[in-house]
Amino acid sequence: MLDSKDHTSPLAPLPMATTGTNETSDSGAGVADGDQVEVTVLMPCLNEAETLAICVTKAVSSLRELGVHGEVVVSDNGSTDGSQEIAIANGARVVNAPIRGYGGALMAGIENARGTYVIMADADDSYDLSNLSPFIEKLRAGNDVVMGNRFTGGIAPGAMPPLHKYLGNPVLSWLGRTLFNLRGVKDFHCGIRGFHRGRIRALRLCMPGMEFASELVVRASLANYSMVEVPTTLRPDGRSRAPHLRTWRDGWRHLRFLMVFAPRKILVWPGALLTTAGLIGTSTLTIGPVSLASLTFDVSALVYTCLAVLVGVQLFLVGGCAKLYGHTEGLISDNQLDWWAKWLKLERCVVVGAVLIIAGIAGTSFALSKWGNANFGNLDPRDMMRLVVPSATSIALGVVIWCAGLFASLLTLRRVRTPVTSASATPVSTDATLV
Repeated sequence: MLDSKDHTSPLAPLPMATTGTNETSDSGAGVADGDQVEVTVLMPCLNEAETLAICVTKAVSSLRELGVHGEVVVSDNGSTDGSQEIAIANGARVVNAPIRGYGGALMAGIENARGTYVIMADADDSYDLSNLSPFIEKLRAGNDVVMGNRFTGGIAPGAMPPLHKYLGNPVLSWLGRTLFNLRGVKDFHCGIRGFHRGRIRALRLCMPGMEFASELVVRASLANYSMVEVPTTLRPDGRSRAPHLRTWRDGWRHLRFLMVFAPRKILVWPGALLTTAGLIGTSTLTIGPVSLASLTFDVSALVYTCLAVLVGVQLFLVGGCAKLYGHTEGLISDNQLDWWAKWLKLERCVVVGAVLIIAGIAGTSFALSKWGNANFGNLDPRDMMRLVVPSATSIALGVVIWCAGLFASLLTLRRVRTPVTSASATPVSTDATLV
């Protein structure tokens, strides 16, 4: 169930958990493996020495002020600027992320987090880590995913490029809501969000790059997880260097990911509608011209109806192959996959394709015989096109279906497959601030 309202009820802190061996002075304590941690604040890191200390300090202070027993984890992606030492010195626990990329770092951090809940945020000091209360409150209320919304919380001048603010984020957020019924998620790509660690681990997320952010939301939605939004603020990036995000490259990767996870709406249904319209038009115009009011549709329109059939069938089959691929790779689960696997079997596609090719060859032979009966002289081009164009289209469709069957058979060679699991990571430091 989605809910985008801002609940302002006070956060009731849980008692701080303590153990005799780990309780220390106000400066913090070491986190032992047996400690019961409620919240892990997780930050992916790649050379964030400029801003990492302030981010860790804000998160530690926020947890302490709220009375939350938690930890701060920095998932390091191979920093060479001393970020690891800075994180440890300021009270964070550091884990190595062996898979490069934003998603790789977050997967490693999630695997090594000890909290029941995880709040992830960038380590560039752009998100308000000093105010974790709204996220923790919603997570304690039983929500699986709590998204930040920068557009309701406030975006400071210069914090977001105009291209991202007025085009990229609104368009991708709208597309995500449209394709996956995420009506309550207005800021699809907000970098600060909280979630129930166990529930997210059960999804077996696997995208190593920036599209991990989309994967988390999409797959949580497909699994019918409860999702809400809370306002959050965005400030200008505190680093002097350029951000890791690349507008066009990462924007395309997000868009591509959304399309892979919604082949039915993007490919299958449009393909089926286009094929149906094309078949109706082709069948009608093959018989003769069609007049509607003052307009007459003839062989020129027939060419385009045949094109509609070809394009529609291509979209439909590619959509089916996309669903098979998603299932084979452990990305999606769909009760219609058995139907696709049955109808896209290579043997069935070979038979259907052969029938279409034979029908096309028969139509072509009939056209040649008509031409021969006229001593290979001039014929009425409109009559011949009504025969030749559909025949050529039938041959092309047969070849397309053959190729689709071959491709689908390659995709389903390993149908029994364990889904990709999140990367494991090796802890570097177990000395962290316990709050």
